[in-house]
Amino acid sequence: MKNVSLKYKTIFLSDVHLGMADCKIEDVNFFLKHAHCDRLILNGDIIDGLALKRGGKWTKKHTRFIRLVLKKMEKKRTEIIYVRGNHDDILKRFLPLKFDKLQVVDKFVHSTPNGEYLCIHGDGLDMICAHHPWLMHVGNFGYDFMLWLNRKYNAWRAWRGKEYFSISKVIKAKVKGAVSFVGNYEDELQKLAERNGYKGIIAGHIHTPGNKMIGNVHYLNSGDWVESSTCIVEHFDNTFEVLQFEDFIARLQEKAERKKGKTGAKIICIGDDLPPEEEEEEEDIIATAMVDTYVEEKKISRKKQKAAAKAAAV
Repeated sequence: MKNVSLKYKTIFLSDVHLGMADCKIEDVNFFLKHAHCDRLILNGDIIDGLALKRGGKWTKKHTRFIRLVLKKMEKKRTEIIYVRGNHDDILKRFLPLKFDKLQVVDKFVHSTPNGEYLCIHGDGLDMICAHHPWLMHVGNFGYDFMLWLNRKYNAWRAWRGKEYFSISKVIKAKVKGAVSFVGNYEDELQKLAERNGYKGIIAGHIHTPGNKMIGNVHYLNSGDWVESSTCIVEHFDNTFEVLQFEDFIARLQEKAERKKGKTGAKIICIGDDLPPEEEEEEEDIIATAMVDTYVEEKKISRKKQKAAAKAAAV
């Protein structure tokens, strides 16, 4: 399996939330290791600055994610587009930024033979994020609690020999307010694309993967790597697909079996197929220092905002 990979024209990945306890880091690292593309679009909330500020943990596996992305740029000459999100919004002050095959931007226009697609994280069209940031923090707290409960519940289910069950996905699917929010969000993105003459729009933010037509606009959402473990892939025939991690594993398995010329080949343990942790220790130190700087910048920014608010009140 080590030498087996799948190739796509473009991969759209969002909401990895590095630094968050519920980030499915082994899954996304395995995916990056075995999926190659000409262009990789990281569509926001790759690093979760809010989680890190609240005491989230940055591990070597998170550093490995960064390393895998950089190696794609260095060895495969993959074009990397990093679109900022609301959890990594400290990047705003540096935008736009470009060097070699890497761009860090607020939005990106992806061109296809069928038309142009606007790539944005989507937080700007979330009215809570845009106009009520304090309410967003309350929502983040509630979401974190729901994920914590989900983690404990599934640990109990695993002990009982039962399969994984996502409480949060069920709540989002059945609670009327959550369903209404997702629907309104999709409609706002559709209107934005239509106003600006885009064929489609590709977003993240709401952790709900999607691939459908809304009016004349092709709406795509890459989902997340906290609950859904999904991304958007563009094939070489210019079609788009929401790719589930489980489906990716199955296709990789099929390719491995064809390559070996027999059935029954087994996928090795996901964690075992990644670069060894002791490899390139210097890169670990650099990446960790970058994250520490990121968190410190967040704290300084908050202090400046509080100071400015006090001065204005006086």
